[in-house]
Amino acid sequence: MAEHAPSMDAVPGAAPTTAPVALPDAPADTAEPATAPATDGPAPDEAADAARPRRSDATRAAILAAARDRFAADGYERATIRAIARDAAIDPSMVMRYYGNKAGLFAATSEIEVHAPDLTHYPRDEAGARLVRHFVERWESDETLTAMMRVGVTNEAGAERMRGVFAEQIKPVLAAVCPVPEEAPTRAALIASQILGMALCRYVLHIPPAVDLGRDELIAWLAPTVQRYLTAEHP
Repeated sequence: MAEHAPSMDAVPGAAPTTAPVALPDAPADTAEPATAPATDGPAPDEAADAARPRRSDATRAAILAAARDRFAADGYERATIRAIARDAAIDPSMVMRYYGNKAGLFAATSEIEVHAPDLTHYPRDEAGARLVRHFVERWESDETLTAMMRVGVTNEAGAERMRGVFAEQIKPVLAAVCPVPEEAPTRAALIASQILGMALCRYVLHIPPAVDLGRDELIAWLAPTVQRYLTAEHP
């Protein structure tokens, strides 16, 4: 006959045995819903959407910077999409995706808005100084202008674009203040000879005396000549 271990009931002084009591389940409608931990930032999808434009802008900026340098170094004809992509550390297909072809890329690199001031808002005898100061400040704050100057001195396409910028954006400013409006194209060319000539010497060729001039000193030298081109009745 098999032996059985004595139960706790058979052991003198043992605590009485009680069966475990099962707790009832909480009603479904009183259970607290699970909630995701709160976060301070946007949802993952929103963050991804916000990041895409920033990546796109950074890629475009890298392509344009590389293209300006490559066009300046090699000229329009010799510069290649593959070389520009290599300089920008991206795949050539990305250049084509954003700009289509080399002509489209060059057009994008040469988009320049000079934001020439309305000289009618200033005393007539200050027009030359105001215009020179505007361009000196633009040259010193916008690398696009310097890059296009380098392109302009190395190939005809860049030179043509720089001529177009001054013809389109400077001539209307001059026409409003010069005493002989029909002479505005000629006067614009003369002003360009001063402003672009100094920009070439100071920001591209880095000729020491031109580089060493302080901003106010540079403006003081150029302003009287530009003033004459703007407002003189005769040469």
